[in-house]
Amino acid sequence: MSLEKYINLLKKENELKIIDKEVDIYLEASHIAYAEVKKGEEGKALLFTNVVDRKNNKKFQENVLMNLFGSYKRCELVFGKKIEYVADEIEKFLHLKPPSGLKEKISMAKELFSLKDIFPKRLKGEGEAQEVKFFDDEVNLYDIPILTTWEGDGGPFITMGQVYTQSLDGEMVNLGMYRLQVYDKNHLGLHWQIHKDASHFFDQYHKADKKMPVSIAIGGDPLYTWCATAPLPYGVNELLMYGFIRRTPAKLVKSKTTPLYIPKDADYVIEGWVDPNEFRIEGPFGDHTGYYTLKESYPVLEVSCITKKKKPTYLATVVGKPPLEDKYMGWATERIFLPLLKTTTPDLIDYHMPENGVFHNLIIAKIKTLYKGHAKQIMHALWGAGQMSFVKHAIFVNENAPKLTNYESLAIYILDRLSPKSLFISEGIVDALDHSSPEALVGGKLGVDVTNEERVVDPPEILEDNELLKKAKELCSDIVDIKQYFISTRNPLSVIAVNKKVNIKKYFEALLPISSHLRVVVFVDNQKNDINNPYMLIWRVVNNIDAKRDIYVSGLTIGIDGTNKNSLDGFEREWPDDVEVTKSVVDALKERGIWDLDEKLFNKYQL
Repeated sequence: MSLEKYINLLKKENELKIIDKEVDIYLEASHIAYAEVKKGEEGKALLFTNVVDRKNNKKFQENVLMNLFGSYKRCELVFGKKIEYVADEIEKFLHLKPPSGLKEKISMAKELFSLKDIFPKRLKGEGEAQEVKFFDDEVNLYDIPILTTWEGDGGPFITMGQVYTQSLDGEMVNLGMYRLQVYDKNHLGLHWQIHKDASHFFDQYHKADKKMPVSIAIGGDPLYTWCATAPLPYGVNELLMYGFIRRTPAKLVKSKTTPLYIPKDADYVIEGWVDPNEFRIEGPFGDHTGYYTLKESYPVLEVSCITKKKKPTYLATVVGKPPLEDKYMGWATERIFLPLLKTTTPDLIDYHMPENGVFHNLIIAKIKTLYKGHAKQIMHALWGAGQMSFVKHAIFVNENAPKLTNYESLAIYILDRLSPKSLFISEGIVDALDHSSPEALVGGKLGVDVTNEERVVDPPEILEDNELLKKAKELCSDIVDIKQYFISTRNPLSVIAVNKKVNIKKYFEALLPISSHLRVVVFVDNQKNDINNPYMLIWRVVNNIDAKRDIYVSGLTIGIDGTNKNSLDGFEREWPDDVEVTKSVVDALKERGIWDLDEKLFNKYQL
């Protein structure tokens, strides 16, 4: 399904909003999409048909499509089937057994025969993606409507590029999605993190001192874009997943200036070579953590060729504070890859990645507990399983726990079974986007084992919020406000806003004289936090804590430091800024009748 056909499908399903008014690629398009996805299932995909670059006095002929995956319905329209059906197909394939009779043999033969089309097919000649070609001096990335998403970004970034690479010997190919910064008319920064397959390939070229070919496709069948994010094992071509889902092979053509094959129906293809000895500063970039990722040195792609359809559509996304389009892409990944996770952890029943935990910062897993220490065993297994190894905080519940997306019931279940003995703190690799660990790429891990059936502690003595605040302020004058949650459980949550002047552990210790009224105490900065907004508090806290440094225990009281870190904490790295909209841009969009986000949603999601 080409991008053009998918756009027509969106129109038919009333899932597309067409914006004909002039919109700038600098901040405006991304701000509109950022607001639209906050509307949840009521939001639409956006097709911008009048796109300009005011800074350079340029008008683009191409349309820009955003928020393509931004609802459960649209996500399933991309797949062409229910996500659960895809997961069932994978599980059925993983559990194939030798047939016992003729009927089973025929059934298995049909199943296996259908798999013959999952392998990508290399075609001769050119594809629609190569109808228009630009080589060498004709190459100009600024002729593509590449967006600058946030005011603090280092420049324009390609945000939905399918990055095709291959190993030095050509035996393995990889499809990944990495942000790509535009440096000038023919150079891109490649933000492939050290743990990614493309980075492993790059190491091979670096050791051999050979230039590395890269081809980047944009658009085409939207399923290619999702496949670029699929967490498949090293060496497995992500386009196999495309064939498995579509039951038809991805049809590929050879790039014009690299040996790599790309989808014949892509809207754009950017080709080039990476000098293994050339690096440039990449970033900052307002990322899906809701924070800016900082400047770092990354490889550079020198573009040798750009090809495109005669009438291409530029596909882009916006990332920042949740919820965003990646919520729905992550949901599809979560459901589809559950059967594969079960192959390494067979007693895993289900798992869930809440979008305000920004995926790698928080997972909740339901397991069938068979023996003492079983949850810790599965923690170690998950922390060693591909991209699950980036997970910082994992909560494990028993098979009798509520549905993992029933957050209120689940929170009560967890808090009734929590005790300091439930906490398991370790250390391991963390995502390169993580900003809270004391050093890059390595940080604390927290596992919470609440698989026990018994409620193990007695509840504290509950006070009203204002009474508790009064007692707390008598012990610590820097405390500004307190909000208690789940006071009917054995372990109520007390969120405390502070004007931080010392390390948070000193505040925690100062409150111990009233510990009979406290169980789980979460400290946040008074600035930029609303203690009455639990959705964004979860986002803030799981972003900001490193388990080895920021969790304290005294008796039955657990303290969690969710504040921004600085020299008071011995924190030596740079702490990034929040991603926030530019007020002047929002005001201008309101004046032109393009911005229509309800103020309640604006405030709830702290835009």
